[in-house]
Amino acid sequence: MTKPLVVVESPAKVRTIKKYLGNGYTVAATVGHIRDLPQREMGIDVDAGFTPKYTTIPGKQKVLQELKRAAADAKDIYLASDPDREGEAIAWHTADVLKQKGRRFHRVLFHELTKDAIEKAMTRPLELDRHKFEAQQARRILDRLVGYQVSPLLWRKVKGGLSAGRVQSVAVRIICERERAIQAFVPEEYWSITAHLQAGAPPPFAAKLVKKGKEKISIPNEAAARQILDEINGAPFIVEKVQKKTVRKNPAPPFTTSKLQQESIRKLRFTAKKTMMLAQQLYEGIDLGPGEPVGLITYMRTDSVRIAEVAAAEAQEIIRERFGNNFALEKPRTFKNSKQSQDAHEAIRPTSVFNTPEKVAPHLSADQLALYQLIWQRFIASQMPEALIDQVTASIKAGAYLFTATGSAVKFAGFMTLYRAEEEDGNGDKGREQLPDLNEGTRLDLHRLEPKQHFTQPPPRFSEASLVKELEENGIGRPSTYASILSTIRDKGYVDLLRGYFRPSELGFIVNDLLVMSFSDVFDVEFTAKMENNLDLVETDQVNSQEILSQFYTPFKKDLDTAAEKMVSIKGVGFATDLSCPECGSILHIKIGKNGHFIACSAYPECRYSRDYTRDERGHIQPVSPPTDEVTDKVCEKCGKPMVIKRGRYGDFIACSGFPDCKNTQSLSVNGGAKSTGVACPESGCTGEILEKTSKRGKVFYGCNRYPDCGFATWDKPVARECPACGAKLLVERTTKKQGTVHSCLNPDCGFKEQVG
Repeated sequence: MTKPLVVVESPAKVRTIKKYLGNGYTVAATVGHIRDLPQREMGIDVDAGFTPKYTTIPGKQKVLQELKRAAADAKDIYLASDPDREGEAIAWHTADVLKQKGRRFHRVLFHELTKDAIEKAMTRPLELDRHKFEAQQARRILDRLVGYQVSPLLWRKVKGGLSAGRVQSVAVRIICERERAIQAFVPEEYWSITAHLQAGAPPPFAAKLVKKGKEKISIPNEAAARQILDEINGAPFIVEKVQKKTVRKNPAPPFTTSKLQQESIRKLRFTAKKTMMLAQQLYEGIDLGPGEPVGLITYMRTDSVRIAEVAAAEAQEIIRERFGNNFALEKPRTFKNSKQSQDAHEAIRPTSVFNTPEKVAPHLSADQLALYQLIWQRFIASQMPEALIDQVTASIKAGAYLFTATGSAVKFAGFMTLYRAEEEDGNGDKGREQLPDLNEGTRLDLHRLEPKQHFTQPPPRFSEASLVKELEENGIGRPSTYASILSTIRDKGYVDLLRGYFRPSELGFIVNDLLVMSFSDVFDVEFTAKMENNLDLVETDQVNSQEILSQFYTPFKKDLDTAAEKMVSIKGVGFATDLSCPECGSILHIKIGKNGHFIACSAYPECRYSRDYTRDERGHIQPVSPPTDEVTDKVCEKCGKPMVIKRGRYGDFIACSGFPDCKNTQSLSVNGGAKSTGVACPESGCTGEILEKTSKRGKVFYGCNRYPDCGFATWDKPVARECPACGAKLLVERTTKKQGTVHSCLNPDCGFKEQVG
């Protein structure tokens, strides 16, 4: 008799699930999505109610054959892809390709890969969720309508290889608008005055000037500060009022996806992408012994802070064991979800608190352990008592002026014994000094008065953590998409991550301005957030997906037609600047050519003035004089003249100084620069070759020789071999002490990995 088939997404899950289900089931993996919209066409029939045209993903034919072979004559197939919208779509497409007369399909949701969770899910199978699938499909259609119709506009108007995305372009807009706010910011001077005081015996303490009479004080400049010092001079400092209170500080809830990404970025310095990759590994199963794969955490894509009662009870057990009864709670602490939360899954927590970081450490990589410890500690701390902080505030009079001094001390550490969220450190009690005992009416000794100049600060640039927070708070995208959004906007060259903070590139500014001018709604923060909410309503069967798509497409198509005709061509006309041509007086325009962005005279071809340019801190354009060719120690083998370094479409190269009489050129690679790998660039439409290069810090990386026209780059050595799982054009090679040499796929949806040495 043919066994029932259980279908999961990742091959890494197969062993874990086989272990718990035993020999009564066959288990196979789809290796991510198996069907999708076609790569070389939009694949949406708008006139037929936005009907999608699904095709087998290139390279997945072998996977489909294996699935059909595993299904054989099975009457029951359990679709156990991930418990989210993408997983639901995979389940629907799998059912579609495996359907046959008399075969039954069941949907099972594994929120954690443990024996109890897997067995329970298998005994309580569900129906396929049509509404969740339609929500995913509607999102995919929306993204395709935007990407496949706006991107070609950018190819025509700016340059090839660019892309627009319904969500990624909004993220770029947020970064661009923040940068322009920084550029427009004008610092304002202000001063503070601090009194360094002592109440008889040491220690001394500091008090800040806050009021004159009942008015809050503002000190605009040094002259005003000096006047205040003169007025205070000789006045006694007397304690007017002392307020003491105990503040209760609650622990942060267990992690949601976005909070895990934010905290991992801050505490561990991991990227959002790396965080999700490691979390996926911890969820899918880690070998804790020979043949014992165990899923260490619950499903890592969630915006819920709900936890199971049994998990909370386990937490109390280990808290009593490790910290004593004073650190245990009488009943588990619960946390309230936000209105936007989808409560389909629990928060991210350990599947068993008894798998302590110390216990599992020998079986995890350093990065896996760091992330697991973060998750474990945050969850345990969420079930520990609140911390008690004694706070003291003293009001001190000096003539007509009022100073305040604050201090705090931990009365009971509670959850802070184990864990403190990085997000709390900036506004908690960290760094506050403890004040001496002060009594009202006490006269204090003045050591000195310290005036200090300050300037108001511009809004900060976004780090990965703060950008994830901004996207979440504005309802842009979903937590599961943040990592790919952050990667995409960098890979496309729209933003740079410099010293941990995002800055728009000139290309990012140009593309953003074009899109905002032509599609004011589509790439608007509020509009995009509303669309995310509409997709949630589709999932809960409150709104029909066809209605959402129609409402979106009618005005979008109108904007698209207008943009096709009126969008400024940066290749041709360009953006007008406020600069005049130094040769003829005409307006200079920003353009993009083969070598990137530049400024050129609007009177072209009558005037051929052009220059590269940079921008100063205020965003003003600064023309850059063309560099003189750098003479090398090489001699042209054809004519004997010196060879010079020149700049070309694909970067710097060496050319004969006798040009145009001698047109001999050489690649810099022959002079110890970039080395050829012989591997073709995998980017769609790119004809370049991957070179081995060295970063400014001396680290080897691999990038396309068509940079900056093509931004493909990877730290891992490329291998000229097609991915057997998804059909990607190349694999990469990585060697570690623990795993040896491994070939893996760069496609984040694939996960193919093969040990080769």
